[in-house]
Amino acid sequence: MNEQTWRKQASVINNDKFDKRRFQKLYDLSQGLQNLNEFEAPFPTYGSLLNDIWGSLYKMKPELKEREDVPKAFQTNHAFMKRIMDDENFERYRETTRLDDLASAIGTVQFGKKTHEWLKQQREHDDSLDEQMQELNAMQRQFERQRQEYGAGNENQNLQEELQHRTEELQEVIEQALNPRNNGFDEAMEQALEATQASKQNLKTLMGGTKAGSGEAELKKVPLRDQLALAEQLTDDARLQQIAEWAGRFKLIARKKQKSKHHQATSRRGVTRGNDPARLLPAELALYKNETTRTEFLRRFAQQRIRQHDTAGKDALGQGPIVLCLDQSGSMASLDTQAKGFTLALMSIAKREKRDFAFIPFSGSAYKYLYKEGKLKSEDMVELCQYFIGGGTNFESALRKGVEVIQQTRFKRADIVFVTDGEARVSDNFLDFFQEQKQKHGFHVLSLLIGTNRHVETFSDKVVEISDFNDKRSFKAFEI
Repeated sequence: MNEQTWRKQASVINNDKFDKRRFQKLYDLSQGLQNLNEFEAPFPTYGSLLNDIWGSLYKMKPELKEREDVPKAFQTNHAFMKRIMDDENFERYRETTRLDDLASAIGTVQFGKKTHEWLKQQREHDDSLDEQMQELNAMQRQFERQRQEYGAGNENQNLQEELQHRTEELQEVIEQALNPRNNGFDEAMEQALEATQASKQNLKTLMGGTKAGSGEAELKKVPLRDQLALAEQLTDDARLQQIAEWAGRFKLIARKKQKSKHHQATSRRGVTRGNDPARLLPAELALYKNETTRTEFLRRFAQQRIRQHDTAGKDALGQGPIVLCLDQSGSMASLDTQAKGFTLALMSIAKREKRDFAFIPFSGSAYKYLYKEGKLKSEDMVELCQYFIGGGTNFESALRKGVEVIQQTRFKRADIVFVTDGEARVSDNFLDFFQEQKQKHGFHVLSLLIGTNRHVETFSDKVVEISDFNDKRSFKAFEI
C-alpha cells in the first residue's frame, strides 16, 4: 500500500496529512500491519480503519468526527471507532501508547486482529452478513484487478458505484451488530489493550538489563523495525512470552544478588596486614596513642605490617568474562523456557558490567555464540530463545568449546557456569588438559547440577545441586 492510497482514504478521526505519512512509515516497517490489511482485510475500508485506530492510540488529543461529516462508505469505520473510543478504559490505556511509535503500532495490530476476529464470529452466527461480506470482498478483488490491469482512474464505473453502494449497506448491518453491549466487542477490545501492554512490557523485560528501569532505555537503542518485528513475535509466540516472564524474574533476583555482592565487597571481612589508616584495628590505634609503643607502631606501619580490617574490594570480585555452558539434551526440554530466562539474566549482568559473554549450548555436540560486553541484537535474541538442540549429553564437547573461547585474549580470567542434568564422564586425559588450562588462564567453574551426577565434581571448583532454575540455590550463579 503506497502513501497515495492513504491520502485518498477518509479518516473518521482528526488525522491530518502528517499523521497519515507517519502511519505510512510504521506500516512500511511493520509486517504485522501489512499482513492484517493485505491478507486479512474483511472489508474495503479496513486499511483506513487501521489508520484511525493508530491515530486514536498515538495522538495527544484524538477526536472523532461527527457522523454527518463522514462519507457514507466510511460509516462502518465510524461505528467501530466510536465504540472503541467510548470505552471507559480506553483513555487510561492510552497513557501507555500516546506519542509512542512502538506501543501504538502494537496496539493497532492488536485492535485490528480483534476487530477481524469479532467480525468473523458475527459472520458465523449470521448467514446473511457472511454472504454480504463474501460478495463485497469478491467485488473488491475484481475492482483491484481492474485497477492493476487498466490503471487507477480507468476502472469500470458501474462496478465502482456498486462497490460503494454495497459498502454503505454493510455499515448498517455492522452498526446494528455493534449496538448491543453484550455482543463480545468490548471484551475483544479489552483483550487487545491488555495484549498491547503485555507485549511492550515483555519487550522491555527481554531487552533490559539488571539495572532497574533500564528496559525502556535499552529498547530505544534498537531500530524501530526490529522493535516491531520482535514485538510481533512476542505477541504470537506463547513460549517467547514465558521466556520473557522468567527473564524478568531472574533479572530482578540477579540485581539483588549483584547489589549484595558489591555491598559485601566494601564491608569488613576479617583481618589482614597493611598500612591503611582508615582500616586500623582498635588495638593498633591504641598502640599509636601510647607513647611507649608508638615507635614500634610506626616501624611496622612503614613495613605495611599493621593489622587492619580486610575488605574484598571490587578488584577481588569476578569481573572477567562469563561463559555459560547450558545442557540442551532431550531431558532438559521441560526446563527450556526457564533456562532461556536464566541465560538472559546472566547476559544482563555481563551487559551491565561490560563483561564479554559466551553462550555454549550443548548435547552430544556443542556450539558457541560470543557477545561482546553481553550485547545482544534483537534477531540474535529470537534465535537464542527459539533454538534447542535435543539429543544426548557430552560434557567434553562443551568444556572444549569453553576452553576455546577462554584462550582468546578477551576471555581470560573468565567464570564458567556449567548447567546440566545429564550423566556423562570426562576422560582422564581431558581432565589433565582442562586443569592445565585452568591454571594457565585463571578461570573457575561453577556447576549447577540438576540431579545427582557426581562426575561434574572432577572439573568444577564448586557444585551446587538444584531442582530447577527457580531453585534459590541456582541464584549463586548471579554472584559471579
